[in-house]
Amino acid sequence: MAVKIDGPTIIEAAGNKPKRIEEYFGRVNSGHSALSVARMESPQGWVEPGQTPEFDEFTLVLRGTLRVEGRDGDLEIGAGQAVLAPAGEWVRYSSPHEGGAEYLAVCLPAFSPDTVHRDPD
Repeated sequence: MAVKIDGPTIIEAAGNKPKRIEEYFGRVNSGHSALSVARMESPQGWVEPGQTPEFDEFTLVLRGTLRVEGRDGDLEIGAGQAVLAPAGEWVRYSSPHEGGAEYLAVCLPAFSPDTVHRDPD
């Protein structure tokens, strides 16, 4: 039978400013380790530490612009655009522009603090 998710769990975010993470599917909200789905809202000027995760991250920007930095260059992903950050590659996300960004992130396997491998402070 289908399983209804009544709402997300709010997850604490890394970064220099508060960012809202609403996990709908994943290790915390639904107990799934194969995949996670989260809606995120980041304010203008937010930047998180770089990371080299063990999961693929598929991101769809709903509003604003998300900057995705990688070893081979930076990408600006606008509303209606998407980006794939492959597992094992260094990446850093930020929302430097006015209005910040709202986006959906899908991680395969599910996001975990143990497998994100953030850069040291």
